[in-house]
Amino acid sequence: MKLFEQQETIDTLSTITDFIRWGSSLFNQENLYFGHGTENAVDEAAYLVLYALHLPNNLHSDYFSAKLLKTEKHKVVEVLLERVEKRIPASYITHQANFAGLSFYVDERVLVPRSPISELIQKQFSPWVDAEQVFNILDLCTGSGCIAIACAYAFPQANIDAIDLSNDALDVAKINLKNHHLDDSIHLIQSDLFKTFEQDENNAFQSKYDIIVSNPPYVDQEDMLSLPEEYLAEPELGLAAGDDGLGLVIPMLQQAHKYLTEEGILIVEVGNSDVALQDTFPDVPFYWLEFDQGGHGVFVLTKQQLQSYF
Repeated sequence: MKLFEQQETIDTLSTITDFIRWGSSLFNQENLYFGHGTENAVDEAAYLVLYALHLPNNLHSDYFSAKLLKTEKHKVVEVLLERVEKRIPASYITHQANFAGLSFYVDERVLVPRSPISELIQKQFSPWVDAEQVFNILDLCTGSGCIAIACAYAFPQANIDAIDLSNDALDVAKINLKNHHLDDSIHLIQSDLFKTFEQDENNAFQSKYDIIVSNPPYVDQEDMLSLPEEYLAEPELGLAAGDDGLGLVIPMLQQAHKYLTEEGILIVEVGNSDVALQDTFPDVPFYWLEFDQGGHGVFVLTKQQLQSYF
């Protein structure tokens, strides 16, 4: 689907509303999948149209009847067609995603932020911790750095370490640290979970945390084979976690207690792998969180529970 093939259609469109309507119809016609920040074709088309026009997402409705210039029409259509042709998340086109009320740079090196953990951070993990007594936080599998950075805003007094295996992901996290002026506040670490800590003879890293939080890869093999193209555009390293989706979660459970303070907690998102996790550890008292804004598969365990069961 090329731009010149749409010229006759473009000529009949005039306003911002026209292009949002046309774009959403096109997205539905092409069976695009939504779930990386928007939930339907209309919202996705509106997001991309406003991006193409360099307009804010909260643009007042009075402007939606504004007529576009010829050059603006072509730019809007290019962006909408890119979404259709490449079948990639819209955030990879705009290089922007929102998380916990904050804006983040993203590209194909990281997952698009969408974890319900954002709601927990905005509530300062209440009632699981006393916010004034949180001094050290560890973000495992940090990706774009969104969880670590959101925690820095929620707990300005805390020291924060952020770990990822992928150097590509850490490069994106560095961009976001710079954009949020947190270069000196968050320590990025390249490691396969806790391995760098275990190998650190000089104890250079913070070793006891009040909160360890993680949105790790947790997609099992069966689900990987059925993912929509938009998800397959994301790095497999950030999604796939073995046959049962627990390839990283189990080592976390086995090791986390060594790195938590006496009152510390572990919070992990496992998504649809929650069933496999409960089947694997039927006696463990996972506390499954509920979210006002939607989402599931996030559990909390205390240090004492981790020590008792792992």
